[in-house]
Amino acid sequence: YFLGKEYSKALKLLLKAASVGNEENTALSLAIDCVASAGDEKLSNVLIEYLLGESDGVPKDPKLLFRLYMAKRQFKEAAKAAMIIANQEQIAGNYRSAHDLLFSMYQELKRNHLAIATDMKVTLALLHRYTLVRVHVKRGNHLLAAKLLLQVAKNISQFPSHVVPILTSTVIECHRTGLRKSAFEYAVMLMRSEHRSQIDAKYIKKIESIVRKAPRGPMEDEGEQESSPCPVCETPLPNMHIVCGQCKTTLPICLATGQHIVRDDVAACPECDFPAMKVEFIKILETTNNQCAMCGEEIDAGRLIDIDDIHPYINAGT
Repeated sequence: YFLGKEYSKALKLLLKAASVGNEENTALSLAIDCVASAGDEKLSNVLIEYLLGESDGVPKDPKLLFRLYMAKRQFKEAAKAAMIIANQEQIAGNYRSAHDLLFSMYQELKRNHLAIATDMKVTLALLHRYTLVRVHVKRGNHLLAAKLLLQVAKNISQFPSHVVPILTSTVIECHRTGLRKSAFEYAVMLMRSEHRSQIDAKYIKKIESIVRKAPRGPMEDEGEQESSPCPVCETPLPNMHIVCGQCKTTLPICLATGQHIVRDDVAACPECDFPAMKVEFIKILETTNNQCAMCGEEIDAGRLIDIDDIHPYINAGT
């Protein structure tokens, strides 16, 4: 019926097949193709109601709803579905999958000149910072790794499957690089009863020692000590802040360092067009086998695109 363009009959049969058979996802995937080909809002609404569980009380996999919206080029609705799926992936500990989904949705919205929600920008930035930690540890840049981990640790509720390993890494990297107050703060958190039993045995004595030797003085935020000018209003802004307190602009991050982007000496990936501080981008290409840390495509440092005006990158998706 689908191939004969009798879309209404085809959809009815596919939904019936989905509700009684073992091949639910196959039937629903075909139903999505059917509705996208039909271009009929009534049929579309029937399928959306089914996917939301309004007909049988059982909501279906959000990925199917996402696929339907993408097939119909309803990017705003697809973006909302993408955020739900990314959140599920984060809860399950699949941070790279969540990162890649939000990245591809971000690119689609940008390509179609549509607004990108602040929560999508902020979540993608956080997930990207998490993925950068390993790159900088491998490079031996433990101070930057510690600062990235501090941003992740501040949002530890978004990494529920790996709370103790992430906090442990934060303590170790902060202590190693002299961020002793931050190391102490998260070591104390790890010593709580709900976390202590899960700490890797090889780190327990080290963490106990950090807790016993509390640093003196006020507990200021060590992650905010270094700043650079906001590329919009030039107000000094801590490197790891992506929302300027003065002009309220949500800034893109440098894909190489995870810090907010600056105005000068920046370049974009020739494949995904995400910006970075050029010198830092070139440095990490040596560690990532010439793969862009954001899109994963293989690139040569000579292909980086110099950015003369950063503003289009800041205004993209607004």
